[in-house]
Amino acid sequence: MTRNPLKALEEHGQSVWLDYIRRDLLKSGGLAKLIDEDGLKGMTSNPTIFGKAIGGSADYDDALESTLSAGETDPGAIYESLAVADIRLAADIFQPVYEATRGGDGYVSLEVSPAMANHTGNTVAEARRLWQAVGRPNVMIKVPGTEAGVPAIRTLIGEGININTTLLFARSAYRAVAQAYIEGLEQLAADGGDVGRTAGVASFFVSRIDAKIDAEIDRRLAGNPAPEERRALESLRGQVAIANAKLAYRDSKEIFAGPRWQALADRGAHPQRLLWASTGTKDKRYSDVLYVEELIGPDTVNTMPPATLDAFRDHGRPRASLEEDVEGAQRVIDEAERLGLDLDGVTTALVEDGVRLFADSFDELIDTVTKKRDAFRQRR
Repeated sequence: MTRNPLKALEEHGQSVWLDYIRRDLLKSGGLAKLIDEDGLKGMTSNPTIFGKAIGGSADYDDALESTLSAGETDPGAIYESLAVADIRLAADIFQPVYEATRGGDGYVSLEVSPAMANHTGNTVAEARRLWQAVGRPNVMIKVPGTEAGVPAIRTLIGEGININTTLLFARSAYRAVAQAYIEGLEQLAADGGDVGRTAGVASFFVSRIDAKIDAEIDRRLAGNPAPEERRALESLRGQVAIANAKLAYRDSKEIFAGPRWQALADRGAHPQRLLWASTGTKDKRYSDVLYVEELIGPDTVNTMPPATLDAFRDHGRPRASLEEDVEGAQRVIDEAERLGLDLDGVTTALVEDGVRLFADSFDELIDTVTKKRDAFRQRR
């Protein structure tokens, strides 16, 4: 029998998570099958995923009707009751993974409202509330890695709340988040908490960077540049996002080393792993498993949408790629800067776009729930 490429990733120290959730997957045994056959070790969600799940199926109709019968009419509260139920069920399914890895894996993520992204205090309050609502040790609360998110992450980790920091594009933002994680664990330890029971990942987005950079490359190529510049631009297409991620991984290895980190590790602390997000290929010119095959390395996570998971299972080729030619990755970033492709400007814009898009998705989700609620009311 051909070896499952997804399971082979574990041999390279990488965990596979699924960027998807839907009630029928949880209740049908589908998720348990992915854990057993593919070695799946976690799950991520966001408002877009929940919106498609609730609006695109009848899976939630019975629960929605029960919620209405209990007197709840607020669409935000209805959504949260549906989402929390899914997250609890998924966390329970992943509980054996969580226990077998001693808290290293087996996590399910639930996101704070995108409206909180630029408000530290509101983010902290929302994260605390969701953590209590789910009531599972293997849930991670997703917090955007914005400027306001950094102190929130420090506070929440310091309280023993698992955090998935999302919407990271720039290495500078990642380094700030990693330091906040360490500072939070130090505070937790100082307060007498068990640092071995708290974990975090840093969700570093990949394909969206290439989408932006490649669009600028194509725009400039359309202007018929000089041959030397044309060759230089063409050589960078589809290269910048992976190079940026490789350098972030190098940063991670430096941050989670040395006496300061070792003092926490000696107390059982888990490093904050880099999680590669936005790993579905957006440009059809590239392999559909590009952002999996090129980012395989120890102490990392790749959260894949279902299509990418299926594609890698079918024809993925695992290898220890993440630390291949890191010097070449630096040259790619240096060349992009020389050509004025403005990676810093792109990553800043992507954070702003990401917050806005998640907020729009959340609004659409609430609108979906509202329409379903009203449809049920008309039938009663």
